[in-house]
Amino acid sequence: MSKVGVCSVLCRYVLRNGSGNWLAKQIRKHRAKDGPMEPSSAHKWCTLHTEYIWYDPELTPQPPAHHGTPRLHVFSNWGVVTYGGGLPNEPGNTFVSFKSGKLGGRAVYGIVHESPYSWIDGWRNFNPGHEHPDQNSFTFAPGGQVFVSEALYGPKYSHLNNVLVFSPSPSSQCNQPWEGQLGECGQWLNWMVGEAGNSAGELVTATQDGGMLFTSGEAAPAYSSAMGLQSVYRAVLLLCPQVLLVVDHIEKRQGSPLQLVSAFFHNLDIDFKYVAHQAAGHLNGAMMDVWDAQYAMFWFDHRGGSPAPRIQEAEQVAEFKKRWTQYVNVTFPLGERFTRIAYVFHGPWARVTDCRFADDSARGLRLVLTVNDTELLVSVATQHSDPTARFRYLGFGGYAKVEAGRRVTRFGFGSAPSGGPGRPVPTFLRFGPALRSLLGAGLCLGLALVAAHWKLCISFGRLLRLALLALITLWFLELVVLWGTCSRPPCGMAWTGAGDSAEGGGGPSEQWDDGLGKMSPVVVTSLPGSGAEILRHLFANSTDFVYIRVPTEHLDLPEVEFEFDSFVDACEWRESDARAGRYRLIQGWLQSLVHNTKLHLQNIALHGPPRGAPPANNSPPLRKRKARRKVDQSSKYKENLERDAEYVMGLRRHLASYPNARVVLSLSSGSWTLKLPFVQAVIGSSMRALYVVRDPRAWVYSLLYNSKPSLYSLRNVPQHLAMLFREDQRKERCDPNSGYAFEYESLRRQFSSAAKDPVTLLAHLWLANTRATLRVNKKLSPGNYHLLKFEDLVEAPQETAERIYTFLGFVLPPAALNRILFATSTNLFHLPFEGEVSPSSLHAWRDRMPQKDIRLIEDTCWSVMSELGYTRLTS
Repeated sequence: MSKVGVCSVLCRYVLRNGSGNWLAKQIRKHRAKDGPMEPSSAHKWCTLHTEYIWYDPELTPQPPAHHGTPRLHVFSNWGVVTYGGGLPNEPGNTFVSFKSGKLGGRAVYGIVHESPYSWIDGWRNFNPGHEHPDQNSFTFAPGGQVFVSEALYGPKYSHLNNVLVFSPSPSSQCNQPWEGQLGECGQWLNWMVGEAGNSAGELVTATQDGGMLFTSGEAAPAYSSAMGLQSVYRAVLLLCPQVLLVVDHIEKRQGSPLQLVSAFFHNLDIDFKYVAHQAAGHLNGAMMDVWDAQYAMFWFDHRGGSPAPRIQEAEQVAEFKKRWTQYVNVTFPLGERFTRIAYVFHGPWARVTDCRFADDSARGLRLVLTVNDTELLVSVATQHSDPTARFRYLGFGGYAKVEAGRRVTRFGFGSAPSGGPGRPVPTFLRFGPALRSLLGAGLCLGLALVAAHWKLCISFGRLLRLALLALITLWFLELVVLWGTCSRPPCGMAWTGAGDSAEGGGGPSEQWDDGLGKMSPVVVTSLPGSGAEILRHLFANSTDFVYIRVPTEHLDLPEVEFEFDSFVDACEWRESDARAGRYRLIQGWLQSLVHNTKLHLQNIALHGPPRGAPPANNSPPLRKRKARRKVDQSSKYKENLERDAEYVMGLRRHLASYPNARVVLSLSSGSWTLKLPFVQAVIGSSMRALYVVRDPRAWVYSLLYNSKPSLYSLRNVPQHLAMLFREDQRKERCDPNSGYAFEYESLRRQFSSAAKDPVTLLAHLWLANTRATLRVNKKLSPGNYHLLKFEDLVEAPQETAERIYTFLGFVLPPAALNRILFATSTNLFHLPFEGEVSPSSLHAWRDRMPQKDIRLIEDTCWSVMSELGYTRLTS
């Protein structure tokens, strides 16, 4: 179906607001009649009939909401970013696109490589032959005028897609000795040969701040492993509607044979011609002249080199016709390990001067550009998969920032005054304003002494003694100032004051744990059955996090003098308990798991039976049925044990690849909800806590009605409640003076009643635990504690995920966004004992739970429900 037909279908049957007809009209109006975009005769009319079938003439064409405003769109499954599409050709309306994704899209790639379905035979069921070797490709059209495009659909060659190619390569298949991305060199992408089926890019980030845009991608897995590329990281930064900055960071592995890298920039319009020119006085570039409006590009590397370009033309056969393109080709020598190259593209309404690298370190780079007489300092973290490196280089958990005068834009966190000039501070001035003031005072005092000697005729020896005394006094004051202001010992010439670490938006310094030397740990707690397991899709398989769930077969609490309830208890553990040294075994276990995660996981024995394993029974069975049941239970236990061992080994591999990943500790027992102040005191004041709460009606429904047998029976909730109110257990687990949460008294009375029923008990349990948790955790600062409603994450996954990542000081990556969208919209993610999760199943209790039970729950829990924003169903 054509785009016009699709738009008409949407307008006629879904939107019914005229926007589909409006868009179809725009597509028809701007359909190319000639040139490279003109469809071939074989394709020109093949879908025309769909426009007649679905078109509704009764609907008046109307532009969609927000038309005319440039907006960022992220297609997380494909790894595609677009900005400013569908706008008229005006100086302020700019189009930018960027692609860095997995072959076939993230969903198909996962199905092929993870094999979740036995009936799918790898790539043969999808045939990605139409794909292009185009990871990290981009286009740019300032003011609507195409400046950098691609060669469109055609033969599969990397140099037709604005991506990097390298030389000399031992695995080159065409254009020797040059080689581009996997699968190139034919009419179709050759996905069946070698590593081509594993070709993948990764869209690292995509954020917009006003009229500025930053997006980046990693494409090293899209190249042959024989090339020895550790990183091929491209950052695309739209500084203003007329200026685009593209930065390539290339890192080679030891022994890589590569010596040259070549970049390509295409334009398909045959009426425009590129000509070579020089910019900023000495940098080579190319220019495109359109009716006396000059569009220019230039480039330079971190060593100051700016090679001359080659301007070439090419003709290709595509879509039953021939297509012509012209391109600029520039080749740079590669460094021993790192190579950084910057490309600047600007339209006729911008003047760019004074472009240079201001810093080139292992963690990132800084560029100084002057755009229309305004100096900009652009900082990009190139160790994008290391949150510690990003924080140390940028001062926050994002990927880039731009400083203009005394204002700084931290992409993902907004703009704010920076408190200092944009240019980098020289090393000898990095001691802060107080110390510089003291040095100035010392200079003035020296001048005053010289003047006194000249005017008052004081002897030179006495004057020398006065000067020495004044100098010692000043040195003492300087020492006091340094002692009070230095935050990163030892203080020395490498100390940067507040420049690098204290500038992050949203209080980034609060996200940093000085004791760990990396980002602070995250703790997740909730009542069992509240859906906290869905957060795994935000944190697992992430370069920024290592997601650890507790308990499992191998990851469990140590043996203590009392039984730690796996469901819930009423004991508060406070900060004072940690200071008094109570629960030392649990304190040591928490510190080991969070502060020495890698060592803790390495010390877990995966081959022997873990603690809690069922004892071996060597006695002969009495009946064959019992024997079969025992064999089934034993085999199931072994399967769980093997699965959990593989989970622990996966955590080890993840930390080996990303040693600075931030620990996320998911504590599935509801007993931890009242112990967060204690946990914070043990693992550090910078800890971040996420508390997941669920609508009590949905929570009771999930425990009682959603499965057979019910989770209420499987978890043996009555036994847990009986243990909860045993006097001896309470004394062992709680502080005898003030450790018992008084909110549980109403539950204790209900449990002691002869007329108790499961609905009443669960409603009072939810009320007691949630009310006590809200009270206890008020002692935590808002920057350390975040309450999360499960319903928000399912019904508004993107907005909720963005709030969670902002709370944690990070920018939500497209990969995590895609995982949470996939989990909440495809009916493929299942909560334990509950079934699929989707917006349609979220409120199943409304139709399947008796009205009397709903009314009972609402009457019991309404005081807390209203506080959390839930509404009543019954009157």
